Amino acid sequence: MSRTKPFDEQGYIERVTTGPCFICEMLSGNPDYSHHVVCRDDHAVVFLNKYPTLYGYTLVAPVEHREQVTGDFSQPAYLQLQTVIYRVAEAVRQVVPTERVYLLSLGSQQGNSHVHWHVAPLPPGVPFLKQQGEALRTDNGVLDLTELEMESLAIQIRRAIDGIRGDEEN
Repeated sequence: MSRTKPFDEQGYIERVTTGPCFICEMLSGNPDYSHHVVCRDDHAVVFLNKYPTLYGYTLVAPVEHREQVTGDFSQPAYLQLQTVIYRVAEAVRQVVPTERVYLLSLGSQQGNSHVHWHVAPLPPGVPFLKQQGEALRTDNGVLDLTELEMESLAIQIRRAIDGIRGDEEN
């Protein structure tokens, strides 16, 4: 995927620091906060990043609004969510050519406070100086994917998730 479009960083900052929780709004069905949902159950929602810098960039969040990566979870609830993250990362690796999967929890009490994990697949062959944090930067724009491309990707990842169990040994 090489088509990119500019990223409106100022608009994004304004939305996430002054607007409602984008994850809670998405889950409530607010069309202004729609994302391509890959799958959802009573505990977690998986959806495509609306502003991807990497093809297959997916987010995982608890359905319930929680703000602390570990502090708002019991250990069993945290591990349950980590099982979902594992399955999503493995599904993304099956669907998208991937040299390494980056897993991060980003956000802040000042914006994007609903805890969520980023599952970002680095494609093979990216030069070292363009990897890691550099691969996630939006300064050079975000991928310009059509709605059809996003929906197709969501379906492919969903199908791959359905075929992965979280308790299997590798």
